[in-house]
Amino acid sequence: MLTGIEEVDWASLGHAYGPADDVPELLRGLASADPAERENAIDGMYGAVHHQGDVYDSTLACIPFLLELVADPEVQDRGCIVELLTSIGGIDLGDDEELAELDAEDEDFIPAANFAMAAAAIAAGADVFLGLVCDPDPEVRIAAPCALASLHPDPVRVLGLLRERLTVERDTEVRLALVAAVGRLALRHETLRAETADWLAWLSRAAQAPGLRLAALAQLARVAPAEIPHDVVERVTVLLDEVRTAPGEPAGETPRAATPTLIGQVRELLEEHSAGRPTPWTEELLRTLHTALDDRVDDRIALILAQLRSPDWGQRSDAIWLCGALIRVWRGRYEEVVRLVGAQLSDPEPRLREAATSFLERLFELAGPSADALAVRLSAAPQGPLGLPGPGARAGRGGALLALARCGDARAIPLLARALEEGEVRRELLYAVKALGPAALPLAPALRRRLAEVELDELLYDRAAPLLCALGAVRGVQALPEVLRVLRGAPPNRRDWVREACLRTLAAFGPAARGEALEDARALLGAESAAVSSMAAQAVWALDGSPAEALEALERWLRPGASGAEWCAAARALGAIGPAAAGAAPALRAGLGARDLWVRVRSAAALWRVSGDAETVLPVLLSAWEENRHTRVTVAECLAEMGPAAAEAEFAIRTELARRHRHNAREDGAGSHDVHDDEKLLTLCRAALARMERHRM
Repeated sequence: MLTGIEEVDWASLGHAYGPADDVPELLRGLASADPAERENAIDGMYGAVHHQGDVYDSTLACIPFLLELVADPEVQDRGCIVELLTSIGGIDLGDDEELAELDAEDEDFIPAANFAMAAAAIAAGADVFLGLVCDPDPEVRIAAPCALASLHPDPVRVLGLLRERLTVERDTEVRLALVAAVGRLALRHETLRAETADWLAWLSRAAQAPGLRLAALAQLARVAPAEIPHDVVERVTVLLDEVRTAPGEPAGETPRAATPTLIGQVRELLEEHSAGRPTPWTEELLRTLHTALDDRVDDRIALILAQLRSPDWGQRSDAIWLCGALIRVWRGRYEEVVRLVGAQLSDPEPRLREAATSFLERLFELAGPSADALAVRLSAAPQGPLGLPGPGARAGRGGALLALARCGDARAIPLLARALEEGEVRRELLYAVKALGPAALPLAPALRRRLAEVELDELLYDRAAPLLCALGAVRGVQALPEVLRVLRGAPPNRRDWVREACLRTLAAFGPAARGEALEDARALLGAESAAVSSMAAQAVWALDGSPAEALEALERWLRPGASGAEWCAAARALGAIGPAAAGAAPALRAGLGARDLWVRVRSAAALWRVSGDAETVLPVLLSAWEENRHTRVTVAECLAEMGPAAAEAEFAIRTELARRHRHNAREDGAGSHDVHDDEKLLTLCRAALARMERHRM
C-alpha cells in the first residue's frame, strides 16, 4: 500500500502551512487501524492539504495515493476519503477558454491550473468509484454516487449505473444519495436533463418509499424548475406525513467518542442535532426543495406552515431553520409563521425551543405575532438568569426576552429591570431598549447604577456604550452625573468612541441636561475627530438651542480636503439640527457633486433637512437609490419626510414595494439586523407613498 510514497520529494512541495513533509504521515494515518488516528489524518488533510478548498502541488501529489486507499477494501472510513477526492476534483472552473486566457504571471494562474489538473487526475482514475456503489460499507455507498456524478468522465454510463443500483439498494440514506447524484449529473450535463427529469417525475409518483419520492421531487425541482407540479405543497405535506408514520429503521452505528479535531467537533454537533430523530435526512431534502422553489415564496411559506403543524418536533424544527433562510432573503406574509413558531416555545424539546428563540430574536418588529407566546414563556419558565450573554442565552430565557424587547412589547420592561439586577447582561438586550422608547424610563435607575459601576479602563467602551445607548433611549437624564463621569474619565483606548457615545446620550437628554453638560460638550467642539466634534455640535444644539457654535464647528469639516467620513459625520449632524442650520446650505451643496457616493447622499439628506430644497436634492437621492441599494433606507427617510415634494420618486417607491426580494439580501451570509433594516425601508416607502396619495385627494 502507498507504493512510491517515499519517492516523492514532499519537502519541496507545499500546503497551507508551509512545506508538505508531513503529508506522508497523514496519508499513512488514513490507512491506520486506529479510528482516532484516521480522524486526525483526515482532519489534517482538510486543514492543510486541501485548506478551505484550495489545491496545492502537494494536493496533486496525494491524488494517486488517495485513489489507492479508496480501492483497498481493508482500509476503513473510505467514505471520508471519497468525499475528500470529490471535493478536490469537483470544483467547477467554468469555461475552459477562461482558464486558457489566464496569464502564467497572473497570481490566479497556479491555483486555477491546479484545480484543472486535480480534476483531470481524479477523472482518469474515477473508474475506482464504479465498484464502490455496492461496497459493504454504507458510508462508502453514500459517498460514491456524488463522486461518480461529479468526477467520472462518462456521464451516460454513470446515469445507468445509478438508476440500476437504485433497484437493489435497501439502505434509505444510500438510496437518497443515488437520487441526489442523478440530479447532480443532470445539472452538469444538459444532454441528460430531459431524460432525467422524466425519470424523476416518474419516481416521485411511483410505488416507492415516501422518502425516496420526496427526494425525487426535490431533485426534479432542481433539474427542471418549470416542471415543478402546481400541487407541490400538498404532495410534500402528504409525503412528510407518510415519512413520519412509516415503520422505523434500525438505529445507525453507535456514535464515536469525541476527538479534539474540527471534523470530530462537527460530527458531534451533527449527531446531537440528529439524536432522537428517526428521519433526520428529511431536513436536507426540504432544503434542496426550498432552494429550487426560490422565488415561489407563497408555496414555501405554505410548506413551512404545514411543517410547523406536524406532530413531529423534528419537522417543526426543520421548518424554523428553513424559514430563517427564507425570511432573510424574501419578503412575504409571515404573520402565521411567526405565530406558530412562537407556539414552539412551550414545547418540551429544548432543541425546538432553541430554534424558535433563535429565529424570533432576529425578527424585531416582525416578531409581534409571537409576543404573547414569548411573554408566557418568560413567565412560565423556571426562574433563572434573564440577561445571560453568550451562546447559551438562546437556549435560555435571555433570547426570548431579547425577542420580546426588540418587537417593542412593554411586557419586556419589568423583565429587563430584573435582568439589570443580575450579573452580566447581554449587550443586545441593552440596545433593544431603544425599541421600547421612553416607556422604558423605569429602567433608568438600574441603568444608572450599572453605569456607575463601570470601571474607567481599557474595556470602558465595550461596557459603557450599550448602557449609554439605553439611557439615551429612555431619556434617563437622572444618570447625567454618571454619563459625565464616563465622558471625562475616558482612557486613551477608544477614547473618541467613548466620547461620541456619551455626547449622543447627552443630545438625547436635551435641555434638561444643559446646566451640567453644556461646557463639557462645548469643550469637544474642536476635537480632532470629526465624529466627536460633530456629535459635540449636535449635543450643544440639543442642550442650548443656539446653532451658532454648532455651525462653526461643523462647517470646518465641509471643506476641500476633508475625508468622506469626516464630511458625512458633519452632514448628519447638520441634518439633525434641521432648519436652524440653514446657513450651512451652501457648504452642503458642494457635496452633491462629490465622487464619494455617501458624501453625496449625506449632503443631499442634510440639505433637504436644513433648507427644504427638494428640487435640488431629489435627483441626487434617486441616482444614489439606483446606484447602491444600501443607500435606500437613508434615501427613503428623506422621501417620507418630503411627501408630495418627492412625487418624482413615486415610481421608484412603488417598484421597491412590489419587489419580493429584500433589498439587502446577501449570498455570503446575513447580519442580525438585515430583516429589520429591510422592513424599515418598506415602512418608510409606504409612509412616503401615503403622504403623496393624501396630497392628491
